[in-house]
Amino acid sequence: MTDGDSSREIILDILLAVTRDGEYSHIALKSALDKHQYLEKRERAFITKVTEGTLEHQIRIDYILNTFSNTKVNKMKPVIRCILRSAVYQICFLDAVPDSAACNEAVKLAGKRGFRTLKGFVNGVLRSIVRNRDKISYPLKKGDPIQYLSIQYSLPEWLVRQWTEEYGYEQTEEMAVSFLKKSATCVRINTEKTTKEELLFMLKADGITVREHAQWQEVLYLSDYDYLGKIEAFRKGLFYVQDISSMLVAKTAQPEKGDVVLDLCAAPGGKSIHMAQLLQGSGKVIARDLTPQKVALIEENVVRCQVENIRAECADARIYDESLKEKADIVIADLPCSGLGVIGKKKDIKYKMTPEKEEELVKLQREILSVAVHYVKPHGKLLYSTCTIHRAENEENARWLLRECPELSLISEKQIFPGSEGNDGFFIAQFLKK
Repeated sequence: MTDGDSSREIILDILLAVTRDGEYSHIALKSALDKHQYLEKRERAFITKVTEGTLEHQIRIDYILNTFSNTKVNKMKPVIRCILRSAVYQICFLDAVPDSAACNEAVKLAGKRGFRTLKGFVNGVLRSIVRNRDKISYPLKKGDPIQYLSIQYSLPEWLVRQWTEEYGYEQTEEMAVSFLKKSATCVRINTEKTTKEELLFMLKADGITVREHAQWQEVLYLSDYDYLGKIEAFRKGLFYVQDISSMLVAKTAQPEKGDVVLDLCAAPGGKSIHMAQLLQGSGKVIARDLTPQKVALIEENVVRCQVENIRAECADARIYDESLKEKADIVIADLPCSGLGVIGKKKDIKYKMTPEKEEELVKLQREILSVAVHYVKPHGKLLYSTCTIHRAENEENARWLLRECPELSLISEKQIFPGSEGNDGFFIAQFLKK
């Protein structure tokens, strides 16, 4: 590292923004890296790794801290808690950082942030962990299988119970393992603007490691790059960052030339842009979302990808729009959800979600679905999708919609679990309007 103190201070500020102030980790991290673009690639990579790793393993880290500290984690000052968490991550999960460096930098950072009287406490806890980390007693699978999964893979116990009841213990553990696997960035080639061969040449010339998908010609996996904005092919709109599970929405819908497509909750625009590109310049895609900020994000991506048969609009999906009654051949309802399928990418979602919030989301989804059905033409399609793994938001909502709307029939339904390719957990139900 060129400047250990500044890097760890940036990490501390991101962790505070997420755990104390309620920001989403991917937004807080991106904001910090954008602000510090002058940092070397190696330093930016260190900030990303420690920030994401600390959040990803937070429950296990807290278990370790509570084993060695007389002051339990939930009683610590937020600054001290974040300093200790990131230091424990470096000690227990990062071979590249010497234990002495992790301890010393944490002590210095505590003093720098106005906690000089707690430097001894920070030092004592961390040195004790360094000496005894191989003797830590973790919950055993045989003794308490729920707590074992919770601590081992840093998942809240309520969530482990929910998944175990709904999908079984083995599937739950497979998902837990998948979330902790490092995955490359999945991108979809903009075949309207470039060929696979041209894009491969450009990316490799930039020193980016590229892996092709075994079946899907338009999918690539990128790694070993600094940040997206630095990649010329990204700035030119020659590819779009989109998970393979998300791409299945447009592939399932199979739009035909001239179709009118309505995407009700479209930001940041990936599915809308994919639909527009599959229409090959024909038809029309109306991409809506709730706030001007979200609409601006859609427009930014539309301009970058140079797509013309798409229009972004600001609208509340809960409010019926008479002007669109039975106007759409395809309606995409990719709705706000608990997001539990993307834990691998958005590390803090598992801590922010609760069973109560899940119940509220089910009500919101049903409210929007009851409106969305009116926009579908006779013989048109409605696609309901979420990026979560939760029966109430997925299969049960699909059954509810069929009961409420007898004019609909279910064509297909799929719950996708996080996979070996690093794909997200996703749900898609496709309905036909009779």
